[in-house]
Amino acid sequence: IREGVAWIESHNDFKVCQVPEAAFEPLYSTWYQFHQQITDTEIEAECREAVKLGMKTIIVDDGWQTADNNRGYAYCGDWRVAPVRIKDMAAHVKRVQDMGMKYMLWYSVPFVGEHSQAYERFKGKFLGPSHGAFVLDPRFPEVREYLISTYEKALREWNLDGFKLDFIDSFRIKGTDPAVAENYAGRDIKSVPEAVDVLMKGVLSRLQAIKPDILIEFRQNYIGPAIRQYGNMFRASDCPGDMQNNRIRISNLRLTSGTTAVHADMIEWNPNEKPEVAARHILSALYSVVQYSVMLRDIPQSHREVVKHWLEFSQKHRQTLLHGSFRPYHPEACFPILEAESKMERIISAYQEGVVVKAGKCDREIYIINATGAEKVVVELEKKPKKAE
Repeated sequence: IREGVAWIESHNDFKVCQVPEAAFEPLYSTWYQFHQQITDTEIEAECREAVKLGMKTIIVDDGWQTADNNRGYAYCGDWRVAPVRIKDMAAHVKRVQDMGMKYMLWYSVPFVGEHSQAYERFKGKFLGPSHGAFVLDPRFPEVREYLISTYEKALREWNLDGFKLDFIDSFRIKGTDPAVAENYAGRDIKSVPEAVDVLMKGVLSRLQAIKPDILIEFRQNYIGPAIRQYGNMFRASDCPGDMQNNRIRISNLRLTSGTTAVHADMIEWNPNEKPEVAARHILSALYSVVQYSVMLRDIPQSHREVVKHWLEFSQKHRQTLLHGSFRPYHPEACFPILEAESKMERIISAYQEGVVVKAGKCDREIYIINATGAEKVVVELEKKPKKAE
């Protein structure tokens, strides 16, 4: 798989986006615990707890731009801060950054809702409806410029550290291309995928011109070798509360993403469960950057201790876990064993009861992690060769 990815990149002369080390820092997300019901005071209260546990970045997800809680994207497109959510975005971002956290903000890139001013502005320049909104046609140069300048303005005015750019897989035509009947009038590119490529390269270059170490996150549904040109953080697609699917998606991403930072889908768990259950959710994401999405102020102390313990472990062994040689075993069985290795150590995790962990040679420190839910795990070590007499 890695050879295939390398061939695709070299064959197409892809220039991979630089990955700052900040892309590998532990991260807090507002999505699963807040959904759209966020406020600046609530976010800052959670950030204070996140910093204590060792988290270094926050992604503020959907909700900051609308007072509507009905989900969907009918109010997207203008990208103005809803005062009921955040009173002063620049001041709020600075308060979070002063705590020691980087601040990233969510945008649903292609969507324009019918309740936005942008809807009237761009009528006739949509690919069609999707997710309760309308999808902009990136083949119009003014559409691309609007989107890029929107992110530029936010970066300059609010001093953000990064963007979560969502739903770029929704730039697609369902049925008849509306451009055909218009003989592509006003469009400077005929191909939608080509236009998306131009758009995303423009986004990256202009944001990096302002802040070279800008962080840009994408989701797994639209990730492949080509997308490495546009962003430096790739997240497993949504699987809330599903530790097995998270592990599978992380493993697939690690195989196809090269040096790009791979992130888990945001992890959450039932606060009434035993701390061992919370630990298993974390351990299923251990070979990625873990994104936490639980209300930190509400989880019991025993869960906080679990989070702190594994955050410290993941940072102490980050070079191995995130930059070392990664080997996932038995995809046909949903990757029951994962392994990462560096010159200094080997870390192997078991996720399924009854598997035998083949730990290899005793030529470096070896860590065996039991994430099976059982009390025992069987480990097989290679015998040391006898010394010559």
